Amino acid sequence: MKLARFYCESITTGENRLSAEESHHLTHVSRLGVGNEIELFDGKGSFAKAAVTSVKRSKVIAEVTNIQTLTRPGSKRITIAASIPKGKRFDWMISKCTELGVDNIVPLIFEHTVKQPKETKARCRKIALAAAKQSGNCFLPTFCEPKKIKNFIKSAATDNPDASIFFGDLSPQAQTVQTLIDGKNDAIVIIGPEGGISEDEIQLLRDYRANGIGLTNTTLRVETAAICFASVLCAFRDAEKENNCQ
Repeated sequence: MKLARFYCESITTGENRLSAEESHHLTHVSRLGVGNEIELFDGKGSFAKAAVTSVKRSKVIAEVTNIQTLTRPGSKRITIAASIPKGKRFDWMISKCTELGVDNIVPLIFEHTVKQPKETKARCRKIALAAAKQSGNCFLPTFCEPKKIKNFIKSAATDNPDASIFFGDLSPQAQTVQTLIDGKNDAIVIIGPEGGISEDEIQLLRDYRANGIGLTNTTLRVETAAICFASVLCAFRDAEKENNCQ
């Protein structure tokens, strides 16, 4: 039986105090208490079985005897940079990308992006944390505040010159998704808004060595395209290694 998982920012041998939020979740949602065994993880690769030894209001203490640590690969890191869709669809995208094992998630603003950016790193991280608990992922993705596409592509191409950069492309000339599979370097995938990427933005992307990739013969929503790209990239990357806590 899988153990209930709880986030602990810094896991140590001996006593570990859970945050007020995690303590509340343990006692009031999971209905656990003293004597129960749980799993702690820090979102950076470390995880451990722990025994709950004390429960006092919003303070839970869990005892750890052995910590295990996974090392995040230094290459083949996956970034999904997507236009911010309306409603709760960006939340869903964050959750599913975290489940799959995406390394970085970037909210982007294009010329035709409809939703005004209200996302914050703290809120995105909270959504990702819930998904990591459920999926067994030991690594939380990184986030940044919303960026304009012009600023993002310039910094991405400069800061990571060896990365393969792609963008979702509906044109008949677009490369096929199989192109993603052959990459040995980091992959950055840029997904435009449902109103489309403007001609100027497409030229900007190409100027910074981004290649257009086609997924299907249909027009996908932002979050659907993000999950499709993430699924392909994560599946082939993780076929070579173990990337979860189990």
